[in-house]
Order: sequence, then structure tokens, then C-alpha cells
Amino acid sequence: MSERKPFLLRLDEKLYEELRRWADDELRSVNGQIEFLLRRAVEERRRRADSGEVAPTQADLGRKRGSSGSPSDQG
Repeated sequence: MSERKPFLLRLDEKLYEELRRWADDELRSVNGQIEFLLRRAVEERRRRADSGEVAPTQADLGRKRGSSGSPSDQG
């Protein structure tokens, strides 16, 4: 598994509690649930960009060229 980047995320208390209940239902930690949802959203965004449903991002364009799309890969 790749290294994880820690960062602080501030959430509304009601949203946090909803995520906690959802995570409990799926036997995940809140952190694991948030990561799962973000991965799913990114995959869906990429799928939609690849199909032309949404405008591609710079990262999508870099991925199609075979690079990561990061500035260090751009020249």
C-alpha cells in the first residue's frame, strides 16, 4: 500500500455523526469511510471525464498522456 498523507479535516458535527453511523454499518473507521467515499468519487469523476460527460481536469489529461499530471512531470 502506498504511503498515506495525514491532514486535518474539519467537519460539521452532524455530518461527522452521519459518517460515523455509516462507517459503523460498513465495519469501517470514520477515516476509512471517508477515504472509501473519496476514492469512489474520484473514480467516478475519472470515468465521467473519460466518457466526455464532464470536462477533464489537468490531472485527467496528464493521466491520458501517461504522466501523473503533476507540475514536475510537465516539462
